[in-house]
Amino acid sequence: MHKNKLVVVGAGHVGSQVITSCNYLNLFSEITIIDKEETVARGEALDHRHALPAFYRGNTSITKGSYEDCADADIIVIAVAVDELLTEDGKMPPRSAWGKQNAKQIREVMAGITRYTNDAIVIIITNPVDSITYIAENEYHYPKGKIFGTGTALDTFRLRKIIADNYKLDSRLVSGFVIGEHGTTAFPLFSTVNIAGIPFSQADEILSVENRLSTDFLTKEVVQTANDVFVWKGWTNTAIAEVTASIVQSIALDEKMVYPVTATIDGLYGYNGEVAFSTPSVIGSKGLEQQIELPLTKDERKLLETSVSDITLAIQAYQ
Repeated sequence: MHKNKLVVVGAGHVGSQVITSCNYLNLFSEITIIDKEETVARGEALDHRHALPAFYRGNTSITKGSYEDCADADIIVIAVAVDELLTEDGKMPPRSAWGKQNAKQIREVMAGITRYTNDAIVIIITNPVDSITYIAENEYHYPKGKIFGTGTALDTFRLRKIIADNYKLDSRLVSGFVIGEHGTTAFPLFSTVNIAGIPFSQADEILSVENRLSTDFLTKEVVQTANDVFVWKGWTNTAIAEVTASIVQSIALDEKMVYPVTATIDGLYGYNGEVAFSTPSVIGSKGLEQQIELPLTKDERKLLETSVSDITLAIQAYQ
């Protein structure tokens, strides 16, 4: 009988929270934790096992492991990263500030994984996630669709929550996508945004609201709110873990949900394998099953070109 197995590589703030969020799903018989600090992985596994007597938890086997454990993994989440510190003026540094060090780490991780499997579906969180995903996918020739990054799925969650709070509604009633780079050049596609079936452009007229949200404000706030969390808390981990768990569930249950994840773009938006960025994508049991090209206005096309330019420069810098 097949036993669903999840491997999480990297047991820092993000990896630890990913384990928690994915364990809540009760979808895995086994969760294996890999970290370069083996005692950290051992302690993380033990801590999570101590939570298992809770009646809402499954009897999951949670253990410290090594790359050999990837051989029979169904899903692998990569959450390795260097320590992220505030800049001297107390701000969140650009994600590219960690790029060269994280690119070195992702190469070490992918070398370990591909020694034992190219069948598992690999989800990358490590920042800057677009360029890191491009390196992992293309340098290690991992099968297309079986490797992708969380991309702007987190930015999309943030956008939906900001809009929902303004209209005092459940955020699950808001749909729409942020695309491009997971970074300062991410931008919402407002033509895709609706609230309980109401197009964003008509929401102020139809729904009772005190504050009208401008598209400029929302575009900036999606980026700024990430900075707020990082500055106030010292790191971000809870929301990205929930995003990752949502994607993991869509794979495990073959839900065919659509998330804006990042992977190499080949034949969409005029790009042919030279860059990775986020676009809405169908996620199911085979991984990233379809990337969707949405129509863009001239202004949105310019914003995408800016995103692509930043990502391309990062990819070149990390070679």
